[in-house]
Amino acid sequence: MAVFTSVTLQDLEPWMQQYPLGKALAIRGISSGIENSNFFVDTEQGEFVLTIFENLSFEQCPFYLKLMRHLADRDVLVPAPIANHAGELCVALHGKPAALVSKLEGSSQMSPLPVHCREVGTMLARLHLAAQDFPIRQPNLRGLDWWLMTVPTVLEFLSDENRSLMQNEIAHQSAFAQTDTYRALQQGPVHADLFRNNVMFVGERLTGFFDFYFAGCDTWLFDVAVTVNDWCIDLATGELDVDRVSAILSAYHAVRPFTAPEAQAWRSSLRAAAFRFWVSRVYDFYKPREAEMLTPHDPTHFERILRLRVRAAIPDLPVSGC
Repeated sequence: MAVFTSVTLQDLEPWMQQYPLGKALAIRGISSGIENSNFFVDTEQGEFVLTIFENLSFEQCPFYLKLMRHLADRDVLVPAPIANHAGELCVALHGKPAALVSKLEGSSQMSPLPVHCREVGTMLARLHLAAQDFPIRQPNLRGLDWWLMTVPTVLEFLSDENRSLMQNEIAHQSAFAQTDTYRALQQGPVHADLFRNNVMFVGERLTGFFDFYFAGCDTWLFDVAVTVNDWCIDLATGELDVDRVSAILSAYHAVRPFTAPEAQAWRSSLRAAAFRFWVSRVYDFYKPREAEMLTPHDPTHFERILRLRVRAAIPDLPVSGC
């Protein structure tokens, strides 16, 4: 992620004494993203990832870290948070919440094929099922309530055409959230940000999902839609690749079958997933925070995707018995 808080090896050496990882040997910042400060940390026990949370409070952090621990303990491939000698997963560094997690093997697959999408679909379904009994409940902090709060603050930056699109979509999503179909959707903890750069592979073997710091409780279908809107598109146009969509959906459905209400809600969920990232990228682009290594994402990417999901044909969800 972007580096908002600087950490030197000299800062890290006394802080690391509370962990069973030996001495810190090296630290280097990770430049992608715009939410937290992330670093690779080399220790006598191996390589780990240090995250300093720039927007989450000490009270909010346990949801994310305990969820990752819960999933790791159930053989879902995610980074495992490391507890300090007092058993704490979240501790202060430079006055901010911070955590150490294991580093996943491999690299991100930025040009995925159907074989990679099948791996992602299978593991996403396993994640949803494994998180069903996670005892902490926290809403998706970038869900409808956030959209309703944020949209009025960014409309002034948009063209008349895009202002109309944003207002129409927030009205659609607000109405959709009140329907019986929406209320029938299965819900639970979701990753909510499962882009290509948040999954690691070694060849065709998936080694883990990471960056859970947008996770929250939402519909499982929204999580699938976020994933499809990144893994299964032509990046230049936003158009869906039918083979990759089929690979993710069929693999997911084989583990956790889709329901009839989910089939009815599929287009609105794809729209919601595109809208969520369009709004956040417009906000980050026009109201950026200072950081040492910060590259705002292009908001027009998800504007294009939203327009396509509103009007273009989409592949159906597989539904048992249909």
